[in-house]
This record gives sequence, structure tokens and C-alpha cells, in this order.
Amino acid sequence: MRIRAIAVNTFREAIRDRVLYSLIFFALLMIGSSALLGTLTIGEQVKVIKDLGLASISIFGLFIAIFVGIGLVYKEIERRTIYTIIAKPIQRYEFLVGKYLGLVLTLLVEVTVMALGFSIFVTLYEGFFDPALLKAILLTLFELMVVTAIAVLFSSFSTPALSGMFTLGCYVIGHLTEDLRNFGAASNNIAAERLTQFLYYLLPNLENFNVRGKVVHQIPVSGEYMAFAILYGLLYLSLLLLVATMIFQSRDFK
Repeated sequence: MRIRAIAVNTFREAIRDRVLYSLIFFALLMIGSSALLGTLTIGEQVKVIKDLGLASISIFGLFIAIFVGIGLVYKEIERRTIYTIIAKPIQRYEFLVGKYLGLVLTLLVEVTVMALGFSIFVTLYEGFFDPALLKAILLTLFELMVVTAIAVLFSSFSTPALSGMFTLGCYVIGHLTEDLRNFGAASNNIAAERLTQFLYYLLPNLENFNVRGKVVHQIPVSGEYMAFAILYGLLYLSLLLLVATMIFQSRDFK
């Protein structure tokens, strides 16, 4: 009950922020402008619209995830409400998990709005909507859930500016882990190879959630792969939240 109350309160605070509405507006504007860019290509208009639409959902979803996640603890400290919260019979892990679930609920609503606008636009342009696009949107949501957990982890001990930079860095590297491991394997250096392998398994492999190119080009994405990516995301974000709660539990706010 306490976790749910914190989650609902966090969600209400997040949706009142005008910056989120601005990001959604620009995302929908980007999705709509993809039709104009599609006219610049011959015979590939629909693919360009779908590709840019899915990319817009991912990019602006990333901005929202980072924006709402990095100030998770800092805002409470700045407003001095953290002292009131920790003085109540609320466990610190309940506070952090509740905050995270509130942010995930915010992401779910924002992604749903963008996905609805995207689906309407594609349907009007193509005459029908390919259900396979929902697979890409679903995995994008899980990717953003992992990114939000990363932001929560850094916000548990760092400032918003540093948390934002660290989270963005993890996002970029998370899409390059395969290249990083291949670079180490091709370096003919045992130390470099072991280091890149360690980083490969330590850092999130966000490419597991990237099936946008496949669905746009109508390459089937199996249910087994969807289950693997979702399970991977749930396990990784659970580990991140566990580490974040351990750090937050030992933090001194006096």
C-alpha cells in the first residue's frame, strides 16, 4: 500500500510538469513531419514514416526517462521533504521502488500517447496498421524502463547533472556493447579483450530491445525473442533497483 501511494503521488507530480507535454508535442510533431521526409524518397515513403515514427518514440521517450529520473532523490532533498519521509514508518526501499514505479507509470502513459498518435498517422497514410509495429513499441518501453532504472541508480547518490550525463552515457554505450566486445576480440590484446568482455556483461545490452529495423522491413520477430528481451529487461532493471536501494539505504541525509 505504501509503495502504491508513493507511486501514484510520483505519477501525479510528473504529469503536472509542462516539460513532459512539450516533449510529447515535439514527438508527435516529429512523427507527423516524417510524412514530409517520406516524400523525398521514391517507393520507400511508408518505411521512412514508420522508421522515423518509431525512432521519435524512442528518442523522446529517452528524454522523458532521463528528465523524470535524474531528479528523483535530489528534488526531495532540495524541498527537504526527504527528512519528513524517512522519519515516517516508511522503509527507504519502499520510497525508492514507489518512486520508480511512478516514473514507469508516467512513461507508460507518455509512450501510449505517442504510440496512439503514431498508429493513427500510419493508418491514415497506409490504410492499415501493421500489428508488428507494436512489438517494437513494447520493447522500446522496456528499454526505457531499464534506462529509468539506471537514472534512479545514479540519482540515489549523485546530482541531477551528473546523473543525466551518466545515464545518457550508459544509453549510448548500451547500444555499442557488441561493437565494444568485437573491438576487444580484434585487438589481439588479452587485457583489452577481458576488459571489453567484462564491460559487455556488466553494461546493459540495449540492442536487445531494438527491433525497429526488423519490423519496418517486415522481418519477423519471434515470440521467443520477445520473451527473452522482456525477461532480460526485467532482470536487469531489478538488479539496478537492488543496487540503488542498497546505496540509498546507507546514505546519510543528516
